[in-house]
Parts: sequence; C-alpha cells; structure tokens
Amino acid sequence: MKIGLYFGSFNPIHTGHLIIANHVLNSGLLDKLWFVVSPQNPLKKSNSLLNEYDRLHLVRIAAEEDNRIFVTDVEFQLEKPSYTSQTLIYLCEKYPYHHFYIIIGSDSYQNLPQWKNGSFMIKHYDFIIYPRPGFSINNELPSNMHFIAAAPLLDISSTQIRNLIKGGKSIRYMVPDKVFEEIGANRFYKK
Repeated sequence: MKIGLYFGSFNPIHTGHLIIANHVLNSGLLDKLWFVVSPQNPLKKSNSLLNEYDRLHLVRIAAEEDNRIFVTDVEFQLEKPSYTSQTLIYLCEKYPYHHFYIIIGSDSYQNLPQWKNGSFMIKHYDFIIYPRPGFSINNELPSNMHFIAAAPLLDISSTQIRNLIKGGKSIRYMVPDKVFEEIGANRFYKK
C-alpha cells in the first residue's frame, strides 16, 4: 500500500492542512494518508505547543469522516525529540509491505539537506512536495521527488490561528467546525 506521511505539530490542525491532504490524495500517487502528530518538533519552541494528546484529538476529529486518512501517534512512543528519519526507519520495519512517501511543503524541501539524516532521506525515500507561498522550486527534481504543482495555495498558519485566539478574534472557517468547537469549549490557546 502506498501511504503518504504528513508530519506536523498541528498546533492546531487547520483547513490548509486538510486541503493539502485532500489534494495529495486526489493526485493518484497514494492509497492512504497518515497524519503523523509530532509531540515536539526539534526546530520549534515547545512552550507554545498544546498538549500532544489534545493536538492528536483535534487532528482525529478533523479527519474522522475521511476513510482515506489515518491519524497516528507513533512518534509519542519514540525517543524525543522525534526526527522524521527515525520515524521512517521504525515505520518501514513495522510495516515492510507499505511504501511510504513523505509529504512536505516547498519551504521544507529547501531545508531538507539540513534535517537530521536529510541526505540519507533524499537518497532513500520518496517525497511528495506541495507549493507554499514564497517558496518556489526552480530546479529539476530527482525521480523520487514528486511535485504537486496544482495544489491550492492557502496562506494560513497555526501560528496565525493561535495569535488570533490570544487576541480574542474568531478563527471560524480557518479550522474545521468540530475543531473550532473543541478549541472554544476547552479554551485552548487562550493562555
């Protein structure tokens, strides 16, 4: 089975994440997509992160009606900080009959050589790259890099959403309705 791994803090998950997931699934490259919720991105500050289990719950309710999507907490059980390369090794050993693709934005693609074991990953894994505003790809990609050029560009970020919440502004339509309700009911990101 061809599975796309969409890694992220998802702090919180938003409509942009889901639109990209849907677009990648519609590309025909994958059978399924897994949201891999990262407990701590080594490149980001942890003090702004909502509890990992709350973020996992928000991703699950965001994706619960799409049977093409699975949400995993695999990185919760792995050594911290979690690195994509370590998670890939673990998943490939656990699921030897699956073929995994790493889904990243063009912004992350440009930083890939700086990732832990980035050069190894570039040589040994397949990637699906979607465009991000301000980060174009001008060079020819190797055969294991699949660029989804027609992906919708939605300039929305989890940081922007958290800042709106802290400022007492509405985030309606930026996140799925159930996520909006859950964030409000639990007063997430108000602190």
